[in-house]
Amino acid sequence: MPTLTATPVRPAVVLRAHTGEALELDLGRWHDPATDEEADLLDTVDGPVIDLGCGPGRLVVRLASQRVPVLGVDSSPSAIALARMRGATVLERDIFGPLPGEGRWGTALLFDGNVGIGGDPARLLRRCRQLTGGRGEVVAEVQPPGTGWRRLTAWFERDGRRSESFAWAVVGADAIAGLARRAGLEVAALAPTPSGRWFARLA
Repeated sequence: MPTLTATPVRPAVVLRAHTGEALELDLGRWHDPATDEEADLLDTVDGPVIDLGCGPGRLVVRLASQRVPVLGVDSSPSAIALARMRGATVLERDIFGPLPGEGRWGTALLFDGNVGIGGDPARLLRRCRQLTGGRGEVVAEVQPPGTGWRRLTAWFERDGRRSESFAWAVVGADAIAGLARRAGLEVAALAPTPSGRWFARLA
């Protein structure tokens, strides 16, 4: 008989809002390699690339494997440690603080709902415009149409424990154009992937 090998199961992590709802983010995906459709999207971006809220660095690793100059930024020490274990080039920084190459990045990435970082999407998009010098592109993952946008207080939950709370926002495909205009950006493309994830390209 063949030997069966147990696959380790990671404890489920939930992003919980102050309203009590579990927000629709696949947090388990953060620890996996870039998916095929993410890789297809990354193949279309111009370097150098800055991945804001890079987490364990899976997108950074993918881009580096294609010899695209890339830097990941995250404020979480544990995420940065995991990213460095993968060999990703990352910095533990507040994305609103000073960062290398300001104004010279070709693309800023906001995957996995990271357009919600800080709870003020317009401010975050203005920061992305500053990082790209107004000449690059911002690729932001958003929620499906009909979501609108709203500011929340959120935290992570796992095994009955919760993190400190932080400001967050949920942004839908129907709201990204207005937020982008407030940041001096326009929607160049907005479409779902085959799996149903929505991405906006802002220029």
